[in-house]
Amino acid sequence: MVARIFLLWCLSAVSCWALPPFVTGESRQRFSVLPVQASAEEVKARLHCQENPGSFDPGADTFTVHVPSEYRHETAWGVLVWISPSDSARIPAPWLAVLAQKRLLFVGAEKAGNPRNILDRIRLAVSANVAMRERFHVDGRRVYVAGFSGGGRVASMLGVAWADMFSGSLPMMGVNFYTDLPSADGRRLHPPQYIPDDTVLEIAKGRTRHVLITSEKDFNRADTRIVFEKGYRQEGFSHVGLLEIPGLGHGMPPAEWLDRALTALDSRIPGAGSEKKP
Repeated sequence: MVARIFLLWCLSAVSCWALPPFVTGESRQRFSVLPVQASAEEVKARLHCQENPGSFDPGADTFTVHVPSEYRHETAWGVLVWISPSDSARIPAPWLAVLAQKRLLFVGAEKAGNPRNILDRIRLAVSANVAMRERFHVDGRRVYVAGFSGGGRVASMLGVAWADMFSGSLPMMGVNFYTDLPSADGRRLHPPQYIPDDTVLEIAKGRTRHVLITSEKDFNRADTRIVFEKGYRQEGFSHVGLLEIPGLGHGMPPAEWLDRALTALDSRIPGAGSEKKP
């Protein structure tokens, strides 16, 4: 069973009383406490996975945290929890200005790319979510999980199966889903990659926001469109959008497209259809 539902975190800002000192800019941090939502029992319940997640120590990993110079504890900020496909959690430099303008803190686990066990990557993201709330004045209505390629697939799973903790997801050039879906050629089915808990799934469908990003030359483009139409839309998700970047291959979106996607998440998706113009 799912032990705790933190829907209130997704609906209101967390108090800024007694928050610790902070430094602006980029830093490396460790988060030593494993939240109950990342326990082995909880992960297995939320994903209905057959694999036993086993023990896990988030304190053994390093996280990159970026705090814009404009941040002060007096004002609540959102958080972007990043899942990289590679060992490095760093994002393109132009993205940092977008995050500052959107009042978003950044956190991503190092050495948590595609070769890492997917359950570890999920638990690292959940641990980062909780730790950032403890260290900063966080607006729980704006805690987003994002990732590129294989990291996007993990982010899409977190955005649904941990929808009580993440108020939106931003999968880029890769997305998983929990129902059987047709392949691009219609000759086979993509089996579900996970099975979410019914209670959390209801939150994901009705309250959280999801923006899928693909591109004109992305090799995952056709599958992303199928997940959007036959997955999220057909399953009744209330706030979901698709952005398709013209001319780009399987690469990180330019900063203006990140800006557009975050605007869509903040505004509950208006204007984020499958348009091809920024």
